[in-house]
Amino acid sequence: MNVTGTDPTHVLQSVFGFEAFRPYQESVVERVVQGRDAFLVMPTGGGKSICYQLPALVRPGCGIVVSPLISLMQDQVDALRQRGVRAAMLNSSLGPDQRRTIREKMARDELDLCYVAPERATRSSFINLLGRANPSLLAIDEAHCISQWGHDFRPEYLELAELRQHFASVPCIAVTATADPPTQRAVLNRLGMAEDARVIAGFDRPNIRYVVEPKGDNPRRQLHGFIEREHPGESGIVYCLTRADVEKTASWLNDHGHRALPYHAGLDDATRDEHQAQFQRANDLIVVATVAFGMGIDKPDVRFVAHLDVPKTLEAYHQETGRAGRDGRPATAWMAYSRGDVTRMRRLIDDSAENEDRRWTQRHKLNALRGYCETVTCRRKVLLNYFGETMDGDACGNCDNCLQPPDTWDGTVAAQKALSCIARTGQRFGSSHVVDVLRGAETEKIQRHGHDALSTHGVGGDRSKTEWRTIIRQLVAKDMVEVDVTGYGSLTLTEACRPVLRGNETVEFRDDFRGESGTSSSRSSKTADRDALPEHGPDRDLFEALRSRRTQLAQEQDVPPYVIFNDKTLRAMVEHRPQTRGAFRDLHGVGDVKLERYGDLFLDTIRQHA
Repeated sequence: MNVTGTDPTHVLQSVFGFEAFRPYQESVVERVVQGRDAFLVMPTGGGKSICYQLPALVRPGCGIVVSPLISLMQDQVDALRQRGVRAAMLNSSLGPDQRRTIREKMARDELDLCYVAPERATRSSFINLLGRANPSLLAIDEAHCISQWGHDFRPEYLELAELRQHFASVPCIAVTATADPPTQRAVLNRLGMAEDARVIAGFDRPNIRYVVEPKGDNPRRQLHGFIEREHPGESGIVYCLTRADVEKTASWLNDHGHRALPYHAGLDDATRDEHQAQFQRANDLIVVATVAFGMGIDKPDVRFVAHLDVPKTLEAYHQETGRAGRDGRPATAWMAYSRGDVTRMRRLIDDSAENEDRRWTQRHKLNALRGYCETVTCRRKVLLNYFGETMDGDACGNCDNCLQPPDTWDGTVAAQKALSCIARTGQRFGSSHVVDVLRGAETEKIQRHGHDALSTHGVGGDRSKTEWRTIIRQLVAKDMVEVDVTGYGSLTLTEACRPVLRGNETVEFRDDFRGESGTSSSRSSKTADRDALPEHGPDRDLFEALRSRRTQLAQEQDVPPYVIFNDKTLRAMVEHRPQTRGAFRDLHGVGDVKLERYGDLFLDTIRQHA
């Protein structure tokens, strides 16, 4: 495709079929087209790929995109080719002759974009190839993988700094949906980018409703109830911690009326590829998976992401839940949470082969996740605060705590007792010892340190160990108490606890986390979908006919249906019912090439339903 030097807005309209840039896209595109670096943090579904794909078309040469997964590359390449872009990928899924052909095209300047894995991009042979070719830009997708502070650190990403040095005059754009402030600083430093290269488009996904339920005795039944209430017959992803849980949950869902497939690293490559392909092509399939699944999924109509086990970090949670509702329509992030899951996750961290600095980081991030789960305030506010973003107001109106404020109890006196006990024991002991002192235990450790003589010894004998541990955990979540995870888990007080100790501030605790026998009691609070079509009638009939046409074309070309047109474009066809090629071209997501390829076919379907 020869659009070198063309105005970016014209390329956006003629190639991608979008009338105007989304927020932040235009400034980033302009920056890269001018040859300047950019580090873009933008929510999933916000349009990050446009920010490097479009400049690669406008600038002379071939854009190099470093991407971590073959499936992610394949999706992007398929979608670009549908728009007439000369796109290719270099990875282990290709044979020697295919790779040779692509290298030759790159050397002859016959490609607009080429996707490569990080380990291939840093090979000397590839660097030499780029030296003979004409790279227009270097794009690094999932850039948080560069930082050891990130939730998904990958050592092979570290070597991209060397690739960057080899082509210092080529603009570099790094993109991610998930990076807290320490990770952002590490990415800038590793890639040698200036501070002004950082563009933070925000982390909020307002169309996603966040829900956390106490995990009961039958979490699969809780999951089933959630799906039946909120998203029956719709596409979703369910995350489990172990392969065994993935298999059992997928089987259970199938036995209870859902279409579900497992996905984990224990399956052979062919089975995983087949399950992923089925998920991408269906609109009512659920994939039950470990975290091995999802990064390469560009499916826009995932209506829910559910966690039957807690993720490791808020970054992982934000990225995984971000796979829901990429089309901008209402979606749900649902989680079943328990203290036992946190304990199990912490044990995995402690037993990992990571160095102690890395383990400390993961423990700290797990504590932040726990605070999110147990908060009584707006979940979106807690989530955005973690990433350094401030939300306007104190309520989003689209999380369970805002829609159905949790039952709370006045825990001011209990908090004062716990905080005083931490102070009087010298802020040197962990929660187990503090709880023993509060309950008046006569352990050897208490007697050795003389803590049986403290005024707080026995003041909490009216509460169980479980209750006191819950209280302390929620004090940690409220930032009144910190845990020294680098040492022996000793508890220390923060400035935030002083008003409580002085009696100037009250403390409310969640009632549903006092114990562990929580069951699903949440009522449906499904967000209205203003773009939804009626279940019956002419509009629904036309939509189904258009979807059938799309499925037929996708099967003929062996690509996911949304690569032809996504649901948003199909709904635009239903709403506007264009009768001419010009009117069809004006629809969202069409563009010049798709008009030529598919315009007459879809116009014919529309006319048949006039």
